Amino acid sequence: MAVINPNATLTFTVRRCAPELIVPAKPTPRELKPLSDIDDQERFRLQIPDIFIYQRDPKMVNKNPASVIREALAKLLVFYYPLAGRLKEGPAGKLMVDCSGKGVLFIEAEADVTVDQFGDPLGPPFPCMEELLYDVPGTGGIVDSPVLLIQVTRLLCGGFIFATRLNHTMCDAVGLVQFLSGLGEIARGATSPSVLPVWQRELLCSSDRPPMTFTRQVGYTKDDMVHKSLFFTKTDISAFRRLVPTHLQSCSTFEVLTACLWRCRTIALEPNPKEEMPILWPVNARKMFNPPLPVGYYGNVLAFPAAISTAQDLCNKPLGYALELMKKAKSDATKERIKSVSDLMAFKGQLHFTAIRRYNVADLTHVGFNTVDFGWGKPVYGGAARTRVGVSFYVPYTNNKGESRTVIPVCFPSGVTMDRFVEELNNMLAQAKNDMEHELPAPSKL
Repeated sequence: MAVINPNATLTFTVRRCAPELIVPAKPTPRELKPLSDIDDQERFRLQIPDIFIYQRDPKMVNKNPASVIREALAKLLVFYYPLAGRLKEGPAGKLMVDCSGKGVLFIEAEADVTVDQFGDPLGPPFPCMEELLYDVPGTGGIVDSPVLLIQVTRLLCGGFIFATRLNHTMCDAVGLVQFLSGLGEIARGATSPSVLPVWQRELLCSSDRPPMTFTRQVGYTKDDMVHKSLFFTKTDISAFRRLVPTHLQSCSTFEVLTACLWRCRTIALEPNPKEEMPILWPVNARKMFNPPLPVGYYGNVLAFPAAISTAQDLCNKPLGYALELMKKAKSDATKERIKSVSDLMAFKGQLHFTAIRRYNVADLTHVGFNTVDFGWGKPVYGGAARTRVGVSFYVPYTNNKGESRTVIPVCFPSGVTMDRFVEELNNMLAQAKNDMEHELPAPSKL
């Protein structure tokens, strides 16, 4: 396992054009579209940043990626016209989209830096991120603000960085990748996206919506937080599996890594031994519905299985204990078809824990962020731009030698806690690799 704070000392200058609003290329319906009961929950009322880094392509040297993407965006918004609207809040806080066609916020920029200068491996926190995704004053709200911000930054080497900030109430990760894949298809010459968007948010609206309450996130200033990225190789993951009991060997890579992180994070936080430490992870529930939701639905459709353990049990019992808790939670969430929005919302739970104790992890390795192609090929990095305390994303990454890695950005409110966390992970990995070496057969004698 490598622990990287990628090129934290790298500095460069970004020159931006004035932000502009990209509107649909053709007239679109002016209407009011309510969000679903899933979309407008409080936990989705936030902005999610993602970043995609592209190398130079000799075939595209005469193309300006910002111009290509700007033109494609206007064409795609004819199909995804709600994303060009603005959110309004109705009775009882219900969110709805005013499909006004005001547009998506777009910034063209250039930076005096190359892709190679960002280093290898690539992962959050990226240097000068606030310049690569400029927070246009007055546009970061949930209502009456652009629901999508895009910045395309050309680099000295001929590559570029595509960064987005999305209002999470409009899409989940699957929906965002569907949109970006369509943007890539049109940028490469298609006249329409291969998967047509489906709104139909009324499918996830219910008259018997259960009451939901939430605990506000604990506030930390930017200076309080310590960010790093963990890079796990296939060898690391194989080693961790040596710590898994035989009857759990069928568990997924995500489950193994998450159980390790959950345990080590708890040790690092040093909570009261009796305190409960929950872990939650989103599951794409599109196919769990009976009947399944239509192909092209791009709203939030997430079930949230949750496993809970006291700190002392999680820290003192073998890794298999954490794995069994996770597998049971996952089984409970998927053993029956979801028949209504109330069924889905029940999986979100009413867990009243502070943000620092609760751990949210999201597996983005199979969503498709690393396949978005605007004509310059696949990104060398595609996925989460940053994380926050109590949240981690799993991002696929292939280094410049063609070696696959799983990148996991982590964030703690202090450097001391981060150091303990990394130390615990390295100790666990060393133990696992030591077990592997002792199980190797002795070399045959000549």
